[in-house]
Amino acid sequence: MPHNHRVSPPPTRLLGRHWRAVRYLLVGGGTAALSLAAVLGLLLVVALCAVFGLGLPVLPEAARLGRWLTGVERRRVARATGTPIPEPHRVVTGPLRTQVRIIVTDPATRRDLAWMVLHGLSGLPFAVLAVGLPLGAVNQWLIPAYWWLVPGGVPSGFDYQVNSWSRAGIAVGYGIIYAALALLVLPAAFRGQVRLAGWLLRPADGVVLSDRVAELTASRAAALDAHGAELRRIERDLHDGTQARIAAVIMQLGIAEQLRGRDPDAAFDLIRTAQDTATSALAELRDVVRSIYPPVLSDRGLDGAVTALAARCPIPCALDIADIGRRPAAVEAAAYFIVAEALTNITKHSGATGAAIALHATEDTLRITVSDNGHGGADEDLGSGLVGIRRRVEALDGRTGLTSPAGGPTELRVELPCGS
Repeated sequence: MPHNHRVSPPPTRLLGRHWRAVRYLLVGGGTAALSLAAVLGLLLVVALCAVFGLGLPVLPEAARLGRWLTGVERRRVARATGTPIPEPHRVVTGPLRTQVRIIVTDPATRRDLAWMVLHGLSGLPFAVLAVGLPLGAVNQWLIPAYWWLVPGGVPSGFDYQVNSWSRAGIAVGYGIIYAALALLVLPAAFRGQVRLAGWLLRPADGVVLSDRVAELTASRAAALDAHGAELRRIERDLHDGTQARIAAVIMQLGIAEQLRGRDPDAAFDLIRTAQDTATSALAELRDVVRSIYPPVLSDRGLDGAVTALAARCPIPCALDIADIGRRPAAVEAAAYFIVAEALTNITKHSGATGAAIALHATEDTLRITVSDNGHGGADEDLGSGLVGIRRRVEALDGRTGLTSPAGGPTELRVELPCGS
């Protein structure tokens, strides 16, 4: 009968695994030190907030630093296992209170903190072992080569001096023990660190699905709100402008008909007035149609339409537009109005002397970046049009990011999905 034999890996492969573990644990020592520093810094921020009411504006930045650190670990685990770990964090946007609420209520924040504490406490000792065990083995093996050159012998690392060949042989035995421990402990520590990070830094069960449902619910509500607001705007424009002018045309033609027999000249003047009013009504109707879907998008595409917007902007605009091709009509219209609103904000509020527009696209995403060199400090709560931009983006299930420190510069980043 055939026998199953377990084939041992060759020595080179075994050493390769060992070096992989040593390298991972050494880098883990650095991330462990950063983790402990981040935890201590976060405790300091929380203490300042609780005792003195200070430090709250620092909390979002501290959370972003922690997310960067856990992101580094996710990438390390992905390289070690070949399986990427999805990003579980909720997007931190909006006013300061909203950002703090998102950070505090995000389940991934608690898992990140747990990882930073456990990794900080275990990563440093494992990094010391990753250095100490291999170097200790090498040192013990080298002792027979030089102990006889040192008067009185050399310390072995234990409670005796190596001053004879018999004790040098004992040192070689200790070196074998060190090497065996390194080959056994370090790969096990490596696997433990990878499993700990993979368990804590992955999204909790059901979180990705529930967050996605919440995002879709919010997107649907935003789409309905945006649709309702757009309908109300169109109805208002038609009622206050076009409808009123057409009603005036009807009234003027009715009066002209009554005056046709008694005062032909006055009737003729009313007809000319009605013609002018009808011309104005047609122009306003065209403006309403352009506000729904600008004809320039149909004629020149999104890149040409944005180029036209930049040319009309009173502030010089630098363009970086890739070959984005044609996109769904709703996406092109949203992108056009986002750039138009952003340029309007820059012109009215930023005090900038220059702006830049970038359009780049992948197969399923359109990325828009609008930046300026103004004084910064853009805030959605000040009614600068940013709320409308965010709602328009959320209606398409997109993402918005804004960086605008005091003193500038300001950068608006938008991602719009283009998939079917």
